Amino acid sequence: MATLRRLREAPRHLLVCEKSNFGNHKSRHRHLVQTHYYNYRVSFLIPECGILSEELKNLVMHTGPYYFVKNLPLHELITPEFISTFIKKGSCYALTYNTNIDEDNTAALLPNGKLILSLDKDTYEETGLQGRPSQFSGRKIMKFSSEESTMMSYFSKYQIQEHQPKVALSTLRDLQCPVLQSRELEGTPEVSCRALELFDWLGAVFSNVDLNNDPNNFISTYCCPEPSTLVAKAYLCTITGFILPEKICLLLEHLCHYFDEPKLAPWVTLSVQGFADSPVSWEKNEHGFRKGGEHLYNFVIFNNQDYWLQMAVGANDYCPP
Repeated sequence: MATLRRLREAPRHLLVCEKSNFGNHKSRHRHLVQTHYYNYRVSFLIPECGILSEELKNLVMHTGPYYFVKNLPLHELITPEFISTFIKKGSCYALTYNTNIDEDNTAALLPNGKLILSLDKDTYEETGLQGRPSQFSGRKIMKFSSEESTMMSYFSKYQIQEHQPKVALSTLRDLQCPVLQSRELEGTPEVSCRALELFDWLGAVFSNVDLNNDPNNFISTYCCPEPSTLVAKAYLCTITGFILPEKICLLLEHLCHYFDEPKLAPWVTLSVQGFADSPVSWEKNEHGFRKGGEHLYNFVIFNNQDYWLQMAVGANDYCPP
């Protein structure tokens, strides 16, 4: 019965919201983007926009490529040959594919050359590595994490597939959007919406949920929070694949300059979702799946260069940095 009750519980998450300005020398927006290593989906929403500029569209269409390497042994990650070729000349990201973080052995290569291993008990004991028990293993110690300063090797001996991220572009018409005030994370009754309300609304928009609060709709009666304003059209772009933090930094910087020329939109958003089965969320913070596996962040960029930063992880994860 206890197990059944746990299954019926709604997934919980931890959400951190903060505000700053891109011109503030203490702003940590770049650090937060650069240390969220494993990203599979990036979406941005621009109200009062029907078409992207050529510069922004070119940036969106050139975020790849990335590669699938099949049956690569982990010992290949410690060869001097690969370290001298890839690590000493830049940075490399790698993540095991099609593995379940709470059940399988997984590995993640950080751009600083550190290899994160999340192993089941038997594999951990076989390796002889020094690690620590995973915080997501429950009462029984079933999974460990260990860290070694290692890197990848050349992939030429193995089956490699090159992939390009998938890009979906769409124009949303007659979209009811929340009214926001850049300095009011908690909103003001009848004046502006709260950051949490915007967070929920964006999730509905990105999921293509019907937002008209139709009482006959048995799937969703959700609607835009109030106060709101009707936008004739809004541009939505979603990029899906293995997306590096460096590419997201470029996109964020470009969106920061979106308001260099006068625009009708009071704000734009940039949302980034991490791989659900990544061993880490930010930096070396351990990540678990449990019921959701979410670790994501969202920027709300205002026309005065103020921004909101929202970071969310599952309830078992460490609080976002």
